[in-house]
Amino acid sequence: MAKQQIQEPRVLSIILGGGKGTRLYPLTKERSKPAVPFGGKYRIVDIPISNCINSGYKKIYLLTQFNSASLHLHIINSYNFDRFSHGFVEILAAEQTLEHSGWYEGTADAVRKNLAHFRVQKPTHYIILSGDQLYRMDLKAFMNEHIASGADITIAAKAVNREDASGFGIMRVDDSNKITAFMEKPAKDLNIDNWKIPEKSRGDLDPKLEYLASMGIYIFNADAMEEMLANERNDFGKEIIPDAIKNKKVNSYIFDGYWEDIGTIRSFYEATLDLTNPFPHFNFYDEDSPIYTHMRNLPPSKINHADMTGTLASEGCVITNSRLQRSVIGVRSIINEGCDLDGVIMMGADYYENAEQLADNAKNKIPNIGIGKNCKITKAIIDKNAHIGDNCCINVSGKKYEDGDHGTFYSADGIIVIRRGAVIPAGTVI
Repeated sequence: MAKQQIQEPRVLSIILGGGKGTRLYPLTKERSKPAVPFGGKYRIVDIPISNCINSGYKKIYLLTQFNSASLHLHIINSYNFDRFSHGFVEILAAEQTLEHSGWYEGTADAVRKNLAHFRVQKPTHYIILSGDQLYRMDLKAFMNEHIASGADITIAAKAVNREDASGFGIMRVDDSNKITAFMEKPAKDLNIDNWKIPEKSRGDLDPKLEYLASMGIYIFNADAMEEMLANERNDFGKEIIPDAIKNKKVNSYIFDGYWEDIGTIRSFYEATLDLTNPFPHFNFYDEDSPIYTHMRNLPPSKINHADMTGTLASEGCVITNSRLQRSVIGVRSIINEGCDLDGVIMMGADYYENAEQLADNAKNKIPNIGIGKNCKITKAIIDKNAHIGDNCCINVSGKKYEDGDHGTFYSADGIIVIRRGAVIPAGTVI
């Protein structure tokens, strides 16, 4: 008797580009959150896309509506599948149709307004991912557990302690990992002892991590997705998931790896500088699960004598007679002699200035793109194409700034952010 062939699921991956990205401002002033440069040569969106590709899921939609031009350009330049793979990464920006004319009103609304595009692929399952999280997950293992459980929806969950639980949607599960209740950001003084993870589900989890927080990563059976979105509810976490728990089988998938929401300046800064540690939480040097990005035809970096400790330098940089500690240096960065950088994220440049542009800079008394001579910079993020003159001091004077906009720079939690394309005259002290 012939064996019954098991049909592989037809999976669509949907990456949510997020809203205006106000918590990451000013990095999101001219670009969407997924398009923010990360790790010297990547963009944040490369993380979820690479997780999908490495898991064998190559039909990927990216939903966005704010400042999407640079994101479109990055996707076009980075992700081109051969015709035999049937793979694609396609951006679906908010659009007007005869059925709807407004912006995306939330995560669920964004998916609902694009269901007509998704149905063409005849998916059996959807994976919903966030565009601003840092993690490496085997999505195929996630999918296999979802199918084996017989659940309609599975939510990826991270174990957290009581203090952190107040910042997440918390789930109560039974011994089979079925979610029985969901609570959005419980108050710090609320007793939630009966929401602790059952002993049977704990495995090797840290004993201090007693509660399950939603990671905002979901698997839906296609029919369950259609049914749960046949309404006017706009948000997965606040509306769709709590309603589904009452009417569907919703399971949790406990993820025990590194996961970080990099949606704020502080979290973005700390997660990026963690890459400089000898054993970072997120490892770009993984042979089996590479992170993909735009393949640039750039020369190797030139180091004209430098003292560099715990520093990442991307392609096409020129660093001369300088000292760099625990810093991440982006593509085409120019750092002139006598500079001292400590805890600096430099995003680099989109182009090298030619002779004509350099002459114009000199004529208009504008510093060239990059960092001039004898600059001292600490605890700072320097966005792309910034012009920093000679003898500048940034965040070394001990002066404290209120969080917010200060013209050519922005302050957030003691971190100075030099705006994209900013011109910082020689001798400036910030």
